[in-house]
Amino acid sequence: MLETLAARAEDAGLNAAAPREQRWIDGWLVRYSPGKAKRARCINAVADGRLPLDERLALAAAVYRDAGLPMFVRITPFTRPAALDAELAARGWARIDDTRVMVAPELDPAWRTDAAAAAPEGFTWNILDSAAFAATVGALRASPMEQREAHAKRLAGAPVPHTALALLREVDGAVLACGQVAVEAGFAGLYDVFTVPEARGQGHAARLCRRLLGLAMGQGATVGYLQVEADNTPARTIYGRLGFADAFAYHYRQAPEA
Repeated sequence: MLETLAARAEDAGLNAAAPREQRWIDGWLVRYSPGKAKRARCINAVADGRLPLDERLALAAAVYRDAGLPMFVRITPFTRPAALDAELAARGWARIDDTRVMVAPELDPAWRTDAAAAAPEGFTWNILDSAAFAATVGALRASPMEQREAHAKRLAGAPVPHTALALLREVDGAVLACGQVAVEAGFAGLYDVFTVPEARGQGHAARLCRRLLGLAMGQGATVGYLQVEADNTPARTIYGRLGFADAFAYHYRQAPEA
């Protein structure tokens, strides 16, 4: 069952992160959005293809060169051909960003209750549209303006609906945490969950995730998924308490010239 959920979570993740800037190259889904998220500006090798590897790499390199972006290949258990990771390593491509996809096979119905939806005393929830969310999380991360604009553009054109929330402090309107959820075919994906450093350790991230997943359940979601850095122990602990467990690992290979 977990293997099937992992494969479906991979499909859902690819759809949720789809930018306008993408094209197919001989079985490779080549994405080149200038935003922060690597999943929207990397190669996903989803089919074996017919061309020699070096020829495919050259064709993809031209896309990234024209876009002014470094070149990355995302390596998952679903990557094809299966030997691609080893082939890139032999060509000097560095391995970076060890990541885990975590899946919650059953979302908790309690997260849909009024009690779970209520903000804690002194705080309030604020629903954000795609532009407002990209601006908010970009400001919290101190992302360059180009990345914020690319994020907003990607969300506005996303083929999968996203719902974004921010937790505000009522006394001054300060955003303490924000995040969004994408829902497709019963799968709810948590994205861009961020808590400001001075507000961490106070339960805001868990509260935000429960609220987002509760909203997703109202849209028919029954399974949750997310992507998190392998060494982000605090976040992985929070997600584990919410019922998420590792489904599979992935990493990127970075072109030598990058």
